[in-house]
Amino acid sequence: MSRIFPIGGGKGGVGKSFITANLGVILARQNKKVLLVDLDLGGSNLHTFFGFNNPKVGISSFLNRSVEDLNDVVVPTPEKNLFLISSKSCSMESANLFATQKTKIINAIKKLSYDYIFLDLGAGISFNALDFYLTSNEGVFVFTPEPTSIENAFNFIKAVYLRKLKLLLKQKEYNSIKKMILESSGNIVVKAPEIINLIKKTDPERGMILQTSLSEYRYKFILNQFRKSIDAKLGEKIESVCNRHFYSGFDFLGNVGFDERVYDSVLSRNIFVNKYPYTLIASDLENIAGKISNADKQPALLSKIS
Repeated sequence: MSRIFPIGGGKGGVGKSFITANLGVILARQNKKVLLVDLDLGGSNLHTFFGFNNPKVGISSFLNRSVEDLNDVVVPTPEKNLFLISSKSCSMESANLFATQKTKIINAIKKLSYDYIFLDLGAGISFNALDFYLTSNEGVFVFTPEPTSIENAFNFIKAVYLRKLKLLLKQKEYNSIKKMILESSGNIVVKAPEIINLIKKTDPERGMILQTSLSEYRYKFILNQFRKSIDAKLGEKIESVCNRHFYSGFDFLGNVGFDERVYDSVLSRNIFVNKYPYTLIASDLENIAGKISNADKQPALLSKIS
C-alpha cells in the first residue's frame, strides 16, 4: 500500500509545490516509485517544475470521464521513477468540487500503487484542501517563519480537526454541539477540543472513540525559507506547542533555508536539487527526505470520507 503524504498549509506562496517537487526527485533517486498529484485545482503549477507546458491528460480527464482509471492520467517526468498527475486543464470551477467528485478522486488515489504519493494542495481552508488533506493519516504542513504564516498554519490545523470531527459526526449532531458551545461560551470560534470535551461529558465512551480517532493522525511540518536571523529552535518550539494542544502527534522535519537561487531554479524550470545539488538547501531537503523514508515503514491507515 502506498504511503500518502498530503502537503498543505494555510497560506499561499510558502513553497508547497517547491517542497513537493524536490522531495519527489530525491526519493525517486533512492529507487522509490514516487507519484506527485497536483490537487491545487484551478491554480495548478506543479507541472511547470518539470518543464511541462500543458500535459495532455490529468485530473480533468478523470473527472469528465474521458478516462475511467486514474492510472491512465499518470505521466512520467524526466526523472526516473518519478511520475505526475496534473490538474492544469481543470477549470476554475474545479476549486469547488461536489462531494461525490472529491470522493471519486480520493478513492482512486488510494488504489494507486507507489512507494510514495505526495498530494500538492491548494492554499487556504477550502473544503477541497481539507478533505484532500484527510486522505491519509500522515500529512505535511509547510510554512515560513513569519508570524502571519505560522498563524495561518495553526488555523489550517484547527480547520483540519474540525473538518474531521464533522465527518465523524452526523451533520445534525455536529451543528447541535456547535450551537451549544457558542451559546455557553459566547465565542464566535468553536475549537475541536471543546467539541470533544462536551461529548466526553455527555457520552464518555463515544468521546474517547472520537479522541482516539484523531490521535491516529501523525503530522509533520517543515519551515521553509528559513533565515539565520530566526530562532534556531523555532521548529522545536512549534512542535512542542502542537503536541500539547492537539490530539495528534506532530514531528518537525527540519528547516529549508532561504536562497535566492530558488527563484532562479523555478524560473528556469529546473528542479533545485538538480541545478544546485551542493548547496545548504539541497542538504536540508535531503535530510527531510531521509526522515520521511526512515520513519515508520508501515503505510498509514487511510481515513474514510462518508
